[in-house]
Amino acid sequence: MGNYRMRREYFTLTTRTPAGPEDDLARPTITIAFDGPSADLEAALRDDAGDPLPADAIDVTCRLQGEGEDTDCVIGLTHRFTGEFLLEVNAEAAAVLDLVEEARTIADGDATYRIRIESEAADPVVYDMEALLVYDSEGNLLRGQSLIPSGVEL
Repeated sequence: MGNYRMRREYFTLTTRTPAGPEDDLARPTITIAFDGPSADLEAALRDDAGDPLPADAIDVTCRLQGEGEDTDCVIGLTHRFTGEFLLEVNAEAAAVLDLVEEARTIADGDATYRIRIESEAADPVVYDMEALLVYDSEGNLLRGQSLIPSGVEL
């Protein structure tokens, strides 16, 4: 891998929750649009052999930047085994926490939400995820606001 310098300004995050049980896209989704150097993004999402990173090699976190409903957060993707930074993106905390709540509501034992990473230069990268750890502004895990699969010890 390597040390990639992708600024948060290169990313835009949107969330989508299903409109109802009939919704074809019945999985809450975080879409991350990237408009920076595509080679950096592609390299960050590949292993040392050049293969795409699988979902089970990625951890997703949400760090709240303050208190209250109007605060922002930073969504971070890191390599689970090396701890290496993959990307970070600023977001509205309310949208992410709403997605977490919706994912809990519709969980069926499979992955509870999806991350879709898009760039103009490449096909989208899609990960079906189960965990999303939410931390307060002081770095404390907020278990009640996180998605933690059953059987996972932290």
